[in-house]
Amino acid sequence: MIGLIRRRFIAFAVLALALVLTVPAVGMAQLPGGTLDPLTIPKYVTPLVIPPPMPKTSSAGNLDYYEIAVRQFEQQILPPADIFNSPLPPTTVWSYGSANHPGTFNYPAFTIEATVDKPVRVKWINDLKDASGNFLPHLLAVDRSLHWANPEMLLCMDGTARTDCRPDESNGEILQQPYLGPVPIVTHVHGAHVGPESDGFAEAWFLPAANDIPIGYARKGARFDQFDRNNTQPGSALFQYPNDQRATTLWYHDHTLGMTRLNVYAGPAGFYLLRGGPDDLESEELPGPAPAHGDAAGMKYYEIPIAIQDRSFNADGSLFYPDSRSFFDSFFGPYIPFSDISPLWNPEFFGNTIVVNGKTWPRLDVEPRRYRFRFLNGCNSRFLILKIASNPMPSIPATPALPFTQIGAEGGFLPAPVQLDQLVMGLAERADVIVDFSDLPIGTELYLINEGPDEPFGGGVPGTDFPVSDPFTTGQVMKFVVVASASTDDSEPADELELPAFTPLGPETVTRRLSLNEEMSMTTCVDENNVAVDCSDPASVGFAGPVAALLGTLDSTGTPVPMLWMDPITEDPILDDTEIWEIHNFTVDAHPIHLHLVAFQVIGREAFGGGTSIAGQNTPLPWETGYKDTVIAFPGEITRIKAKFDIAGLYVWHCHIVEHEDNEMMRPYMVRFNPDFPDFDQDGDVDSTDYAILLQEIRKAAPRNPAYDLNRDGKVDLLDARFFYTVAKTL
Repeated sequence: MIGLIRRRFIAFAVLALALVLTVPAVGMAQLPGGTLDPLTIPKYVTPLVIPPPMPKTSSAGNLDYYEIAVRQFEQQILPPADIFNSPLPPTTVWSYGSANHPGTFNYPAFTIEATVDKPVRVKWINDLKDASGNFLPHLLAVDRSLHWANPEMLLCMDGTARTDCRPDESNGEILQQPYLGPVPIVTHVHGAHVGPESDGFAEAWFLPAANDIPIGYARKGARFDQFDRNNTQPGSALFQYPNDQRATTLWYHDHTLGMTRLNVYAGPAGFYLLRGGPDDLESEELPGPAPAHGDAAGMKYYEIPIAIQDRSFNADGSLFYPDSRSFFDSFFGPYIPFSDISPLWNPEFFGNTIVVNGKTWPRLDVEPRRYRFRFLNGCNSRFLILKIASNPMPSIPATPALPFTQIGAEGGFLPAPVQLDQLVMGLAERADVIVDFSDLPIGTELYLINEGPDEPFGGGVPGTDFPVSDPFTTGQVMKFVVVASASTDDSEPADELELPAFTPLGPETVTRRLSLNEEMSMTTCVDENNVAVDCSDPASVGFAGPVAALLGTLDSTGTPVPMLWMDPITEDPILDDTEIWEIHNFTVDAHPIHLHLVAFQVIGREAFGGGTSIAGQNTPLPWETGYKDTVIAFPGEITRIKAKFDIAGLYVWHCHIVEHEDNEMMRPYMVRFNPDFPDFDQDGDVDSTDYAILLQEIRKAAPRNPAYDLNRDGKVDLLDARFFYTVAKTL
């Protein structure tokens, strides 16, 4: 792609305009979407589905083993009938389930229940095949012009025919046509402290073991790897999760290069709840129980995971997702290969219907007692600002009917409970909260509403700094109805909980300066109606875009240096080092930044040039005082986080607006062994054992762990053994 490779011109919107803009307090016009009008979908007629635990394949000794597949099936996400009492059809989706239990396939997937320090081993199976064993094409339009998995091996920009690249423009108009081949999948457990071979690296995808994989297609990505490499079942990968981290709320989802937005939108995601260990509370202190294996039908639950997503539907029940860039900004071309603008990719997407645990606008009957809710923002692009209100369409800002008491975030429990009127949740963030319905009379009806925008979020006050979501649709989430008690609540009041001790990270060894950037077209100009015009035409308004969002660094003058996925790695902490990352957001939007492997601390934020941030202070927000794996980086600000990198290998960091992630806003980072002291077994000595470990890695079939690349020539080979020998002689 000419614009991304040459990078002759980087366009940044004027931040000042975004920071001073004020808008009316009313919601925006109804969002466009599929052929099903969301106003015809009845609300609060479907009970909330509470995902049960995923069945284990076996559990022996200190190991839980699962075989989990991704399959295509139909599910009634919409209510049975619309407001006119006309039937609403089921929706074809993908999701995970136990490979040996067909009845467990559900969107969202059943919950993996895990125990601290008890490893979980999963054989992930790509089973996107029909009854005849032939591959199923994607439900949505796959853009071949991005840097993506490329299993069909289209010619890449470097002149090679391989996977995991941006196809060259010489491929011609095929780049404007959606990919219709077998679908690559790789699963990432979001927030897991895990070895690189089991992390779900974006280039570690694999195709289903279908009968009709076309000749010449690659069946796996360039970085495909497994936990012990003993699994030989085609169309699968064996990963292992040590669970050597704090008790917390994790989740799992697809992470395929250039396709995450589409694969996850199709359905495959689920909770992964880690319990026990010294950083958990006794079960009787918290509201419960949660769903467990062997529960009787009709069991009442007081700990409930809640995944909130936005979707759009067609009248036939199918999922709607844009199949043209024109949906986003009415730009009808020219597209790649005749410009640098991708034909199908949309910079963001906002569905016009809210789906909670796989149902549109559900209802939950609650007793007058405390409940523990584990909230997940599972949307593609939508930030959420959640409140509990007495009216589903209140004046803005709504008066909260009940507070949330947040006790945990992505990295486990907070140092102390925090009472909040609202939850501000970026993409992939989790909030572990307690809501107390104890004082409410039976029959009370309350509503979980959303005061976030139907557009990219930039921070600020709902209804003042941005228009809130459509109050008739995306401004509503779910309903609570207070019913008679079925049991006694023995949990502790939320504000009296003594949460597990929080140990902050030690001093940093390195501070890195990083950037968030947006790139406009360098080949195509548009007029005020977003119609392409000659760039030499004085009537043209400017370059088309955005073309992509990018991560990057800063140079010595503080100027951002945007980087592509394919560019050399710039973030390469030494094993066991603690670093501060200063993330400078040069775009006009907030971005939820996620680092794989680590749980980090939010140090604080400041506006460019110093001063107070949009968040209102230069210290962590009250709900950010514990460990996290995803943080909101506000526009025009420096967001500082601190992390310890304690497993060597190749990982990624990225924006979790998955449309951004899929088009260059993701970068690999490398945790390296110290080349000056290559103590691979971390016993404090550099000796023959370490040399043997290095030789073992060199003898492996590709891919090898690039953390062993001591001489930094991009390979792990005998030259690294020679380097080791030279260093060892000096120690």
